[in-house]
Amino acid sequence: MTELISEELPITRQAPFDPPAGITAIREQARISRLRFSDGHLGWLVTGHHQVREVLGSPKFTNAPEKHHLIDARFQGEAPEEGRKTQPGMFLSQDPPDHTRLRRMLQGQFTVRRMNQLSEWIGQIVDDQLAHMRSLGGKADLVKEFALPVPSLVICALLGVDYDERHRFQEDTAKMLSLDTTFKEAMAAFARIQEFMRELIDRKKAAPGDDMISDLLATGEPTDEEASNMAMLLLLAGHETTANMLGLGTFTLLQHPDQLKILKDEPEVIDNAVEELMRYLSIIHFGPVRTAAEDVEIDGHLIKAGDTVLMHVPAANRDPEKFGDNPDELDLRRPATGHVAFGHGIHQCLGQQLARIEMRVGFTKLFAAFPDLRLDVEPEEVPLRSDMGIYGVHSLPVAW
Repeated sequence: MTELISEELPITRQAPFDPPAGITAIREQARISRLRFSDGHLGWLVTGHHQVREVLGSPKFTNAPEKHHLIDARFQGEAPEEGRKTQPGMFLSQDPPDHTRLRRMLQGQFTVRRMNQLSEWIGQIVDDQLAHMRSLGGKADLVKEFALPVPSLVICALLGVDYDERHRFQEDTAKMLSLDTTFKEAMAAFARIQEFMRELIDRKKAAPGDDMISDLLATGEPTDEEASNMAMLLLLAGHETTANMLGLGTFTLLQHPDQLKILKDEPEVIDNAVEELMRYLSIIHFGPVRTAAEDVEIDGHLIKAGDTVLMHVPAANRDPEKFGDNPDELDLRRPATGHVAFGHGIHQCLGQQLARIEMRVGFTKLFAAFPDLRLDVEPEEVPLRSDMGIYGVHSLPVAW
């Protein structure tokens, strides 16, 4: 079989809500193809929906970062092996049995039932933030005043983090996610967040509260270092991704008035609308990455032990083999279940139910409170997060 080989990964988006055209062209030719990584390794690029799920669901792949070849040229020659080793408690980057042990400690905190019980409380946080936004007059930056504060307030309260200390993680999170950040700068930002979390663990041990970190420590299972890193994962993932979905999702709906009308006129569509927005926007620029721990065949391709595989979630979520003839159109009535925006397999997003509730409540209440919400700049003037690892908008000037 002749393999399609890409010497570099297309990353430039031609339209604000679509994957790079180059990625779409690759998927149309081959849903599994070869990709030259920045260190010269000839690995694999997976752009098909079924194939992405197959890789993510296979136990024959490892998620240990020290096993991966580098896709990011910024880190080539800068990332020592020591700096790429998995930190204790970083279950997102660990394989079973460590991953299983650590994730089990948290699963009870994120059940569908427990998350649904938080819906009314989250609704009050949203209402308060919308009231604050209205107090600013007739204009605001939706990211600063709504999209970022809501999930930050929620995850801080759940973890027992003082919201007034948010600057200690939000600025460094942005530094770590910036595509302009060097490896050294990213590691320094990571270390500062680690220090903050270690201080937090010490405070919780001295004075436990009614929060997830205190509950985790009360089990006596994780070491302090594991608890610190587990809490850091939840804190970072719990505000950054949802914040960008709220911001970019609002921009998307304002640019698709026919779909926004459906959302306003048919409140029962909201659950499916959230799934469709997740599918359509797929805010992870590219990834995740896995490396074959042994030879494995995926869709007729032999991936050898040691080969690194880059999966492209935005491309997979626009695959017509899964989502029909018009996957590049936003359709809030489309049955969008089965998307891989939250991943798949054992590493599927632990907090996905919380994120769904925040989006469901956030979008519903936002457009009910501001039915005449509109952009306050031309669409092409909205600053996109093309320079960040997680896509979205840096700001969204709106008026009402």
